[in-house]
Amino acid sequence: MVETVGDPEELPPVDSWISKVDFRSTAEVKIPERLVDQVIGQERAVEVIRKASEQKRHVMLIGDPGTGKSMLARSMTEMLPRDDLQDIIVYHNPEDPNEPKIRVVPAGKGREIVNAQKAEAMQRREQKASMVMTIVFFIIGLSVILSYQWGSPTPEFRPDAPNIILFGILVAAIIYIATRYTGHRQENLMVPKLLVSHTPDEMPPFVDATGSHAGALLGDVKHDPFQSGGLETPAHERVESGAIHKAHKGVLFVDEINVLRMESQQSLLTAMQEKKFSIVGQSERSSGAMVKTEAVPCDFILVAAGNLDAVQGMHPALRSRIRGYGYEIYMKSTMPDTEENRLKLVRFVAQEVAKDRKIPHFDRSAVLEILREAQRRAGRRGQLTLRLRELGGLIRVAGDIAQEEATPLVTAKHVVDAKRIARSLEQQVADRMIERGKEYQTFITEGAIVGMVNGLAVLVGDNSIAEFSGIVLPIAAEVTPAQAKQGGRIIATGRLGEIAKEAVENVAALIKKYTGEDISNHDIHVQFVGSREGTEGDSASISVATAVISALEEVPVNQTVAMTGSLSVRGQVLPVGGVTAKIEAAAELGLKRVVIPRANMKDVLLEDRYQGKIEIVPVDTLSEVLEEALVGPKKSGLISKLVALVPKITPDKPGPAAVPH
Repeated sequence: MVETVGDPEELPPVDSWISKVDFRSTAEVKIPERLVDQVIGQERAVEVIRKASEQKRHVMLIGDPGTGKSMLARSMTEMLPRDDLQDIIVYHNPEDPNEPKIRVVPAGKGREIVNAQKAEAMQRREQKASMVMTIVFFIIGLSVILSYQWGSPTPEFRPDAPNIILFGILVAAIIYIATRYTGHRQENLMVPKLLVSHTPDEMPPFVDATGSHAGALLGDVKHDPFQSGGLETPAHERVESGAIHKAHKGVLFVDEINVLRMESQQSLLTAMQEKKFSIVGQSERSSGAMVKTEAVPCDFILVAAGNLDAVQGMHPALRSRIRGYGYEIYMKSTMPDTEENRLKLVRFVAQEVAKDRKIPHFDRSAVLEILREAQRRAGRRGQLTLRLRELGGLIRVAGDIAQEEATPLVTAKHVVDAKRIARSLEQQVADRMIERGKEYQTFITEGAIVGMVNGLAVLVGDNSIAEFSGIVLPIAAEVTPAQAKQGGRIIATGRLGEIAKEAVENVAALIKKYTGEDISNHDIHVQFVGSREGTEGDSASISVATAVISALEEVPVNQTVAMTGSLSVRGQVLPVGGVTAKIEAAAELGLKRVVIPRANMKDVLLEDRYQGKIEIVPVDTLSEVLEEALVGPKKSGLISKLVALVPKITPDKPGPAAVPH
């Protein structure tokens, strides 16, 4: 499928667009039968998966969580031939019991062979049991006969009859026990074990080996505590197949491939190269460590998946094997906001409802809210998110609410309620921090203060969450005479990460440039107030620079203004991430204006409840930031000095001062 690329600006807003789409609920939306056709937004990946299935190539899928990696891997089984499936049987080796034999037969034949052998062994066991019982009864009967005095006129028991009968019973019991257990073990040796089984019309196997230990991945041999005396279990019965053998003629999927131990990755590489791998005992102290089967077939297609950092933890030879005999794909996390892609997301809602089977279908208004959320979570205007697992979670929560209310369809109200309920941990923490800040008045949202700026930041737990959670981060600065003879220094507190520390240090050059003063005679103290969990990144650069210049020049900062943005060493304001979440956090706290990089204006997609609550001011340079943030009688003199000292770096660009809709 070729992706239709159009100018997103030409599309009408989703509100008016969806009214022209011909459906009343997702029950009317047709869902493709094949799994590969249900994958959304990954056209290049789908094309590669089709080729890999046809040519039986290995694939590595790298990208953000929830973008469809496991779905793509599972879809490969639909395109593999079914007539190639095979059953694998393990037999006792009379020449070397610790090296069981392997036999491969067509799918469905393995169970027939094993059942036939079991039936034959059962028949032999019954025959032997009947013969043993005949002997037992004969011995007992003989002992009873010998206990009589047959020479007397009337037969009567001999004086030692109890001893004779007891002896006969004892001999019969010994014979029965001896033949019972030794014969039973001999019969077990003759019955093979079915390692891998299929039915003739079965789909090719899909085996998820994510996080498997060595035994589950490569096969293992069970430990037998009874290793002698005729009680031991035959070696071939203790053999257990691994994921690589169960995936024979199918797909082996390993997510987070880097968490596999290097030894397991090396063995996996060997299995891929040889297409067969012997099963051995994985525990060195187990009796199974002595057992090693003949080579077991494992002709599978490996689909390795993970985040971008997974590549660093992979065995170099394993990755080389995939690259040399397959494909590497980097999954997309967003797709263009085109009409075709909007229709795909409508279909996605229908797919999730059909997959869940426990929630009602969505009406037109509910689908509209899902489309809006897809735009917001993309983080950029003109894009739709492809982190569809999280979007699917929102769909299920909305469906649960509708199910609880016993409504026939999910409506927009249910989706809005679901967004409020199904908030990420980071969002809940951010909400609690804002509430606590209001309660203890750690945030100042009115008036003007020297050296105090309301910065903006985001809470990020890990990269598995697409949504950012914004927080207001007050930054305080103070300038004091230098304590050291060799010159002043910048002292920053708040558990800063490396990038944040470098950003603070870079601000020193800008301060010297923008104030025209020699700051080597001063110590500059910067505090990230309330940053108990630490701060990383350079998005607070303009906040730090504004706070320090305010403290150095004693010009107050308007506390109704919040700001976020990175700084170049030449004073240019550079774009940052999570700008929408930061603006919403500022609006939640009651701030009136927020200063952001002009390049981030296209990324602003606020929820309806924040529209009109806060003014957004785009800027290009630090001079513009100071113009918006500083107040008081000294402001005009400082700005005039800055204009004289620093020429404007970028030309004026017209930009909207309000939130774009």
